[in-house]
Amino acid sequence: MREIVVFSGSSHPDLAREICERLQVPLSPSITERFTNDCLQVQLQANCRERDVYIVQTLSAPVQEHLMELLLMIDAARGASAARITVVMPFYAYARSDKKDAPRISIGGRLAADLLATAGASRVLTMAMHSAQVHGFFSVPVDHLHALFDLAEHFKRSDLSNTVVVSPDLGYAKSAAAFARRLDLSVAVGAKQRFADDVVKISAIIGDVAGRDIIIVDDEIAGGATVLELIERLRDVGVGRIRVACTHGLFGRHALERIAAQPDVDEIVTMNTVPIQAEGVSEKLTVLSVAPALAQAMQRIHDGESVSELFHAG
Repeated sequence: MREIVVFSGSSHPDLAREICERLQVPLSPSITERFTNDCLQVQLQANCRERDVYIVQTLSAPVQEHLMELLLMIDAARGASAARITVVMPFYAYARSDKKDAPRISIGGRLAADLLATAGASRVLTMAMHSAQVHGFFSVPVDHLHALFDLAEHFKRSDLSNTVVVSPDLGYAKSAAAFARRLDLSVAVGAKQRFADDVVKISAIIGDVAGRDIIIVDDEIAGGATVLELIERLRDVGVGRIRVACTHGLFGRHALERIAAQPDVDEIVTMNTVPIQAEGVSEKLTVLSVAPALAQAMQRIHDGESVSELFHAG
């Protein structure tokens, strides 16, 4: 069996170290340098020849810097004769750029996928992409994980006797329904329109939520406009306590602070697919780790076992 070699980009080294601890393999060193002309150079400082190489790099801000560093790391591993190169990318930031919804607009989700394959990636391991069609943008195999099991296990520790799960929009309704089934709860959906990146209108809540406690669940929270608008609409119909859950807690534009400041929000739960800035941490925030799921998936990829079976079993 080829030896596993794991490298980390600069976006989330803490997650890479946690994954390596679970795999019981060392995190191999690498050096990223910036030249005077602002170009990057990467050197992998462990033998890759005929190894099963995994590069852990999430596309958190600054996304373009981290994407370019990832491409250079892939290229370096390919040039070092790696047998297989798997990109472990918990958050694929360009997944939201998945369709032509305006004239002459770029589709970054497809372009970034092409860049990864061109650089030399053999396969991609990622989590909770924004839409299902993004999977098809990749010309290499993709193992697409979700965090619904981990999030559900967290909430099972609470009293859910008067609780309903709410999806902010129809696009996430299927995943929200799967999450609700794990908790044996009903689901409601917001009727959402997005007018700009930070301008959202929810005209109605479809489902019985009046007088109920709420778990809002979504794939990511970036600027927080959708969640804050949904909280306002839920208040209008008279709900109880509110908890918020997402896989990718980006929390830009002080979103975490603004959501945590809502008096009826008891808890905000997210996964560590991106690093959470220490200065933005609220006492209402709970961060769960994706390292166990990623480590299990990486081991199964290495052993030639089914990744989908692992998560269907969960």
